[in-house]
Amino acid sequence: MSIVNISCYKFVTLAGREALKADLSARCLKLGLKGTILLAPEGINVFLAGTRAAIDAIVAVLRADPRLADLEPKLSLSAEAPFKRMRVRLKKEIITMKMPVVRPEEGRAPAVAAATLKRWLDQGCDDEGRPVVMLDTRNDYEVAAGGFENAVDYGIGVFSEFPAELRRHRADYAGKTVVSFCTGGIRCEKAAIHMQEIGVERVYQLEGGILKYFEEVGGAHYRGGCFVFDAREAVGADLQPLGGRVHG
Repeated sequence: MSIVNISCYKFVTLAGREALKADLSARCLKLGLKGTILLAPEGINVFLAGTRAAIDAIVAVLRADPRLADLEPKLSLSAEAPFKRMRVRLKKEIITMKMPVVRPEEGRAPAVAAATLKRWLDQGCDDEGRPVVMLDTRNDYEVAAGGFENAVDYGIGVFSEFPAELRRHRADYAGKTVVSFCTGGIRCEKAAIHMQEIGVERVYQLEGGILKYFEEVGGAHYRGGCFVFDAREAVGADLQPLGGRVHG
């Protein structure tokens, strides 16, 4: 398990993306890294794999940019790099929702830590006695790999379908505490903001997503694996590959 895999994101206004793309492309190639970095006006999304030294070096480069100084990558290990190549891409959004009014940089929805969520699920309610609904914001093929017990999912094919489905089901969440979740936190961050905007009263996002939950509390109340967008296909609660085919 000599390969370190990292994922992280940040919603922050990114100017000078062309120059940033060129700089990061050159540095990643020199370090022998593989993976994808997405750059958009709303922020950055990073999936990289390489040796410990190379990963430490690129994280230092990213954090040297004042806009990205607080990046906190999630780590896992694998025997081989789960990516075929290195790409730095310019995108309109780092996660496509097609709702420009949703701007996480301007303020997040409340987040719940993994340990707190586990306690809520253990006791069957939140700390104020409200039922807790786990809302899966991922796409259908990701949900098929595994998820939280009794979670709600809308069977969507792409994340941009989520807002319309949510509006149709908004009344289902009256009097309940809703925790949105996704792989690493990026989609549930946008989803939780949108839920607040349409009047869902008590909304949280799972801090760091499923991967952070696995890292901090293991697989309690979770069944199956977590789909990841690389050759590992899915990882278990121990963050080790479950096996699968290469995508993309």
